[in-house]
Amino acid sequence: MPEVSKSTDWILSQLDRSAEDFTFPDLGHGYYFAIDSRLHAYSDVDRWAMIVETVGYNPRGGDVLDVLHVYGNCLTDGQPGFENEDFLGRIDNFEEVEDEAEPEMSTGADVIIRGRRINLFAQPGEDLPAVFRRLVPAHRDLLLAHEDELRRRIPADIPEVLTLEEWHQPDLFETTPSQSEVYRQLADVLATADPARYRPTELPNTHWSNWPDSGSL
Repeated sequence: MPEVSKSTDWILSQLDRSAEDFTFPDLGHGYYFAIDSRLHAYSDVDRWAMIVETVGYNPRGGDVLDVLHVYGNCLTDGQPGFENEDFLGRIDNFEEVEDEAEPEMSTGADVIIRGRRINLFAQPGEDLPAVFRRLVPAHRDLLLAHEDELRRRIPADIPEVLTLEEWHQPDLFETTPSQSEVYRQLADVLATADPARYRPTELPNTHWSNWPDSGSL
């Protein structure tokens, strides 16, 4: 049913179901200190896919995680939303970075990501959310997904038609995806493969400073 499953309404209904199932991107999530995000839209004649990356520090998980929220009518594996394999850990040496006696506090050690050692000039006893947020912007591509990670659940040949580094993410307690300007316009982009359909009027809010309650639980 490619014609139906590529309609704007069908796309928005998939996103709304994800929000109802609590698998839609939530930059204010209480378990994650928001750090960064990126959105990828893919489309061709019959197929569409969208991946929203949300990078955050999860104290319970003991890592900085890039969570891939994957949608589309052509998924090669799994269901819309996220699977266990969509939680991508980034800190190679977390046990050296977090103070064992003072959880969520820095030891002052360098951070290793994808085998690369980075000096963030952390002070012993400094809050880890502040330390990890200093990875952006200089090292954000180490946090965000590489092409092989993005293509794990979508076809390798579907073209990427739009990438967003910032946008107006709705507060899911107030606005469903189908009520959101950004996702209504993105659904049009996905349905038509025309990136010109994305013409936002709302100011971007994806910077972590706009989500002060993230990580508060």
